Amino acid sequence: MTLPSAPAPGLFIALEGGDGAGKSTQAALLTEMLAAAGHTVVRTREPGGTPVGEKLRSLVLDHGQGEIDARCEALIFAAARAAHTVQVIVPAVARGEIVVSDRYIDSSIAYQGAGRGLGTGEVQQLNEWATEGLWPDLTVLLDVSPEDGRSRRTASDAAEDRLESEPDGFHADIRRAFLALAAAHPERYLVLDAGLPAADLAAAVRGRVLGVLAARTATAGTATGPTAIGPTATAGDTAGSP
Repeated sequence: MTLPSAPAPGLFIALEGGDGAGKSTQAALLTEMLAAAGHTVVRTREPGGTPVGEKLRSLVLDHGQGEIDARCEALIFAAARAAHTVQVIVPAVARGEIVVSDRYIDSSIAYQGAGRGLGTGEVQQLNEWATEGLWPDLTVLLDVSPEDGRSRRTASDAAEDRLESEPDGFHADIRRAFLALAAAHPERYLVLDAGLPAADLAAAVRGRVLGVLAARTATAGTATGPTAIGPTATAGDTAGSP
């Protein structure tokens, strides 16, 4: 089965879920599949994707940066997202390309809104302002329990970052917030059990993306035509991001 060519404008897909859910693996597999089908794909991540975003990523995730309170943390993520949206996501979609992002607004709503207790509505409002109201066409949520996520993260003795190292109760709050977002907006979500084999998850993601592209093509009709195809693009240093 071949993927239809995406008409302009392009498509914005975000992968969400707790730490250790396998988002970067699925982002890589989806990017590879779309590129093989002739689409120009921008694989990126948050925080990051731009020079300033990568600096902010290090500031907010690395240990040893001094105290970062919850509001400061939320604002750092929103600032990185503002740059990412205007510099990477919006231009790529306008060119008819497909953006595959490891995390987006839902992560802030879950981590800072629910996990840090700032309020999901308040954090959503902040990030809608930062992004001028841009939401993904499709959000793939990889659902993982706090215990399984930690087991995966520490399997190779890898060090956990500031947020990964929070207790399981924090990650349980995040999981509930993600699932609540998906339940409230089922039309833009694909929720999958992160414990399934990677190949099965990739097949499910492929099927949903195929449907979204087919619907977009049918809606656009023949007026826009297919986008120009080209090699996979990468926003910032993201090809091997964790």
